Amino acid sequence: MSQLEHTPMDSILAIHDAARTSFLSHKTRPVSWRLSQLRKLYWALKDNESAMLEACRLDLGRSEFETYLSEICWCENDILFMCNNLEKWVKDEKAPDIPLMNMALSPRIRKEPLGCVLVIGAYNFPIQLTLGPLIGAISAGCTAVVKPSENAPHAAAVMQKIIADALDPSSYAVVQGAIPETSKLLECKWDKIFYTGNATVGTIIAKKAAETLTPVTLELGGRNPAIVSASADPRLAARRLLWAKLLNAGQVCVSQNYILVDRSILPALISEMRTALKEFHPNGAQSSPDYGRIVNSRQFERLKKMLDSTTGKILIGGTTDAANNFIEPTVIEVESITDPLITDESFGPLIPILAVADLDEAICVANSIHETPLGLYPFGTRAEVKKVLDQTRSGGASINDGFFHASIPTLAFGGVGDSGQGAYRGKASFDTFTHRRSVTSTPGWIEGLLSVRYPPYAGKLEKFRKQTDLKPNFDRDGRVKIAWTWLALGLGSNSGVGALGRWVALMALALGLRQWTTR
Repeated sequence: MSQLEHTPMDSILAIHDAARTSFLSHKTRPVSWRLSQLRKLYWALKDNESAMLEACRLDLGRSEFETYLSEICWCENDILFMCNNLEKWVKDEKAPDIPLMNMALSPRIRKEPLGCVLVIGAYNFPIQLTLGPLIGAISAGCTAVVKPSENAPHAAAVMQKIIADALDPSSYAVVQGAIPETSKLLECKWDKIFYTGNATVGTIIAKKAAETLTPVTLELGGRNPAIVSASADPRLAARRLLWAKLLNAGQVCVSQNYILVDRSILPALISEMRTALKEFHPNGAQSSPDYGRIVNSRQFERLKKMLDSTTGKILIGGTTDAANNFIEPTVIEVESITDPLITDESFGPLIPILAVADLDEAICVANSIHETPLGLYPFGTRAEVKKVLDQTRSGGASINDGFFHASIPTLAFGGVGDSGQGAYRGKASFDTFTHRRSVTSTPGWIEGLLSVRYPPYAGKLEKFRKQTDLKPNFDRDGRVKIAWTWLALGLGSNSGVGALGRWVALMALALGLRQWTTR
């Protein structure tokens, strides 16, 4: 297993300049070149699967199954998805909603790479959250410098080897290090910065990027609520929420941070949680090969402090082992939204539960704790779920489950408000590193029609208005006016809808209805 070595500070600027020079050479623009890079990256991942599995075991104590499911398989399939669709995505698009008079200008949307980009990864899923954005950057035709998280050092070292072996070295490079190296990178001018991590660092990056008007994609976290109504199935809620919270030992930005449960169903939910935990880890989580560890002692101490400071009652678990960075899955019944387990994002296997009187209280509490969390997980009837979605906001939501929406590699993923900005995954990864460039082409023969735009303007304003002004279909009170003559548009159609239009129009004429009516 390779050891992590920090990149010399005095070489970082040269690494950036090489990537920018490569982009300005236009070598990354041909789709064939991008596909070649993606294909080479795919095989490099395949060849290094065992190294990545071992790296994540050393960094996170994670099982091979979880690493393959959430990291390796994810990235490999993402590359194949990109390869199968890239030639379609890069084609020019016809511009939508163009007035007839402008069609002669052939308005279209070109898909162009943003340029030289910086990708800053995270430690909790070090492979996926670092290489996932990189795959999008390659697909879009960008060059990139990648900064993996130093908190997952073995995974960072493996990724550096993979990138060096597979990709064009002048276009894609890795900078290793911590705060000093990241700060040095942020002094460079980028065309896009993609960061995954916490909101505190995200704020620093956004401020630094603003100095050079650099766009950013921020994938942050949030105090994500799960809401379990009285009509929910307690067994399904227990199993699904435990899975979401215990994957990667709870170090998942999109897992629920707390559970709001109708007081009447609380005993059943706790009982089902006990049953599910015994099923998931028959000999206990500490001896289970399928349960991970906290990434390092600093994060362990942070979580231990949160657990020690709660005024809630521990219902399940509570065991910790500092020597092995182990924290048992722990369910705590809290009494107030001011409890530390509610006010802060745990990012670990701590599961606070707050009983509420009804769904209305649950929605009110969730909105008061965090207005724009990264995820939201309502359990209940269709009507109850609709009410929750109608009266809350979140980056994404999974109904009757824990973060399933974030488990689909081709579904756009991102936050809202202070849980993040921008989205990626699947085609959205291509889009986030792509500039949609609007282009028109004005033919010579149209010059006569353009004479209205040239001065002198005397006598041209009224003519221009007649040519360009749209007519409202509503009156001054905001009521929509329905033109019965509009129905005649279906008179020439052979479809069933057209026939219905002809019948309605003829009936309206036969009855002598006035031309306009209001509603």
